[in-house]
Amino acid sequence: MTTDNTNAAEITAPSWWLALLEAPRALTEAGSLIPAHSLLNNLAAGDGHAVMTLPGFLASDRSTRTLRRYMRNWGYDAHRWEQGRNLGPSRTNDVEGLLDARLEDLFQQSGGKVTLVGWSLGGLFAREMARRNPQLVRSVITLGSPLGNPRATNAWRLYELVSGIKIDDEMIRQRVEKLRAPTIDVPITAIYSKTDAVVAWQIAKLPPGDRVENIGIATSHLGMGFNPAVLYAIADRLRQADEDWRPFEISGLRNIFYH
Repeated sequence: MTTDNTNAAEITAPSWWLALLEAPRALTEAGSLIPAHSLLNNLAAGDGHAVMTLPGFLASDRSTRTLRRYMRNWGYDAHRWEQGRNLGPSRTNDVEGLLDARLEDLFQQSGGKVTLVGWSLGGLFAREMARRNPQLVRSVITLGSPLGNPRATNAWRLYELVSGIKIDDEMIRQRVEKLRAPTIDVPITAIYSKTDAVVAWQIAKLPPGDRVENIGIATSHLGMGFNPAVLYAIADRLRQADEDWRPFEISGLRNIFYH
């Protein structure tokens, strides 16, 4: 069972008609940063803790550069994932082992827990890093991440082509079975969009739980890292105290942008 009382077997990938609008919508969202820049740049400063950004499928650290720039403006110690292009789980490259080692290094360098912000497939890696290393992770923020059946995305065939691994493979099935299970002791914020043309919004949400929240924002999948409403929500989540995490409040004017 997924969120909104929808059976997992009934969830399908977003419409290809919607996919045709992805690129122009993302460009529009990137352009909207110009009028929103002053507001975003002047948000309350954070506590300076370390943050790692993880890019989406086939993307690299260049795609999350804008996210890190704003995080640094807000006072955080923002870092890249430094694993090249995200090609997903692999049998030949121990990406997760390398990520765990990088997380440990950032924890030691910063002297505190690290927040993980993962875009699309990067959020899947972030969530599993937190599951393996809860003592090192302060919180996880996912952006349109496929936290469920890969067939509820428009990218699974491309993943099979690039990786040579079928999504019905036992390795993938075991991972998918764990994705929606609670992550003990680590708060998680799942940002999703009902107009996401790559990942079905139902699997980008998570079941209710202790220190688990879902924030709906009208945004394209490719534009999530540039959408001012997404950036504002990330800034709010990063400001949460390590031992006093509270859900994102949606009231007043926020009702216009969030649900």
